[in-house]
Amino acid sequence: MRSVEPTSPVQSLGKNPGIAALILSSLAGGDKHGYALVKDVEAFADVHIAPGTLYEALARLESQNFIEALESDDRRRPYRLTAMGAAALTDHLASQQRVVSTGLRRLKAGWSDSVGWSVA
Repeated sequence: MRSVEPTSPVQSLGKNPGIAALILSSLAGGDKHGYALVKDVEAFADVHIAPGTLYEALARLESQNFIEALESDDRRRPYRLTAMGAAALTDHLASQQRVVSTGLRRLKAGWSDSVGWSVA
């Protein structure tokens, strides 16, 4: 059984793991600056990340060594996923996949019948 409290930095995406997972998933596709991250997340997840939320999460992820800021010749600062960030994202997504699988299986097994709709 997994503990609610992380036992290592790799197991924790911080206080808002959903936003962190979206950012890390975006960076898994390549280096991006803030605006490009927002647009990519909107495209693949249909979620808008507000600028304040984005930059707070980027700072936290950088302090955890999950991402690194890259040099830039203009005001836009690109970020790159680190090996530690890739490991944290892999752990998080595997955990979420178990939650999704369990939830869908349980809904399909009985709850959906009681309310008249079905789960695919």
